[in-house]
Amino acid sequence: MKYGKVYFLGIGGIGMSAEARYFLHEGRRVAGYDRTPSELTAELRREGAEVTYDESTDAIPAGFRSSDDTLVVYTPAIPEDHPQLRFFRDGGFEVVKRSRLLGAISEGKYVMAVAGTHGKTTTTTMAAWFNRVAGGGGSAFLGGISKNFGSNLVLGSGPRLVVEADEFDRSFLQLHPDAAVVTAADADHLDIYGTHEAVKEAFAQFVAQIKPGGALIVKRGVELDLRNPEISVYRYGYDGPCDFYADRIRVLDDGRYRFDLVFPDRRLEECTLGIPGRVNVENCVAAAALLWVAGFDERKLREAIASFSGVRRRFDFYVNEPGRVYMDDYAHHPNELRAAIGSLREMFPGRRLTVVFQPHLYTRTRDFCEEFASALSLADRVLLLPIYPAREEPIEGVRSEMLLPLLTVPARVVSKDGLLDAIRDENPELLVTFGAGDIDRFCGRIAETLSVPGRSPRRESRLRDFLRFPAGRPEIFRPEFRGYRDCA
Repeated sequence: MKYGKVYFLGIGGIGMSAEARYFLHEGRRVAGYDRTPSELTAELRREGAEVTYDESTDAIPAGFRSSDDTLVVYTPAIPEDHPQLRFFRDGGFEVVKRSRLLGAISEGKYVMAVAGTHGKTTTTTMAAWFNRVAGGGGSAFLGGISKNFGSNLVLGSGPRLVVEADEFDRSFLQLHPDAAVVTAADADHLDIYGTHEAVKEAFAQFVAQIKPGGALIVKRGVELDLRNPEISVYRYGYDGPCDFYADRIRVLDDGRYRFDLVFPDRRLEECTLGIPGRVNVENCVAAAALLWVAGFDERKLREAIASFSGVRRRFDFYVNEPGRVYMDDYAHHPNELRAAIGSLREMFPGRRLTVVFQPHLYTRTRDFCEEFASALSLADRVLLLPIYPAREEPIEGVRSEMLLPLLTVPARVVSKDGLLDAIRDENPELLVTFGAGDIDRFCGRIAETLSVPGRSPRRESRLRDFLRFPAGRPEIFRPEFRGYRDCA
């Protein structure tokens, strides 16, 4: 790349920050704007990036004001009339979307891409960890913070590159993978796509971009228009019959799962997944299928499965003790909620489940109002927070209250300020917080509210993770933070 400096508009996003870290590692000067400070932007500053929270053009550092040596990268969440974006465009800078830059970075690599309207972050992170332990190394751009790597960026030797292929704004169409997983193609981002058919068409285009001789691994039941006759197509599922699946599945006392992993040519017996959740068994099958396509060490894959410690904000347990369980999860689509609640019911049968849900986006709440109510009604009680707007302006009549008459279980809307008091009133034995907004900022206080006085559930949880998952962490980037609000 000819540029010595890179400026990121939306640098605090989960996808943007990974690319910012990549260029910091490459020795480039990095700066950027984000709307609000966060633990992530603080980490980027400590790692050498210049970050401003002022959108005015005066806030752009002097060293990044020349088009000759500065590349500008932006996320679609940045509005077209943003002052800094206008400044760069009017000044003749090269301005590219994050997805295009990722596509350029991936050129010349053996690209292992994971796409899907849900499940892709955990599956991508599993594939990256399995690759590190059982596939000989490689790098990865992740859509969440891996607990094994302590980062959303993995840098390693070898040609393999695992990437999360994001369907938002059709970003994944910048990729041309050698092997790809599609976990789901549900209706979502209808503010961008308009219809479910348009979503499926975008996934069909993504699949058509798999390189000749490559492989597609698609979840059983996901129907796509397959236009590439020069690739191999496989199906995977939680259980059989299909090309990749789990067999002899058992739930252990600690909520983890043990199973045999079935490939087209072999069976890997007695695998124990390091994290709980039925849905994660399915994600594990998909990630292992990517390794099967690319090649792997069978003995080491079993080790990788056992030592996988998860992704922050995905089935993230803060309290797990007799009589009291609290978990946080990023789920923000009805099908994600349904899958997560189903997993919790299987792990903790007979317990009274209280759900706190923060809807994400006015359009998504409007478009899937009935579906959200149906999924949330699988709980025993629901607390709704106001809608998190992200990039959107309010829509008249669209509020969290519109879900209440559709729910079939006791429910109420509470403010952020009243959330902790509402949880104390509920005194839940099994609690989960869901949402892709800023609900994660309450997790520590919720855990303290539910914990026994004098104990620190978060510290104990981290200690248990450390003792249980000592497997190698790379020498780079070890941010200690939780939660992201970027949708790009």
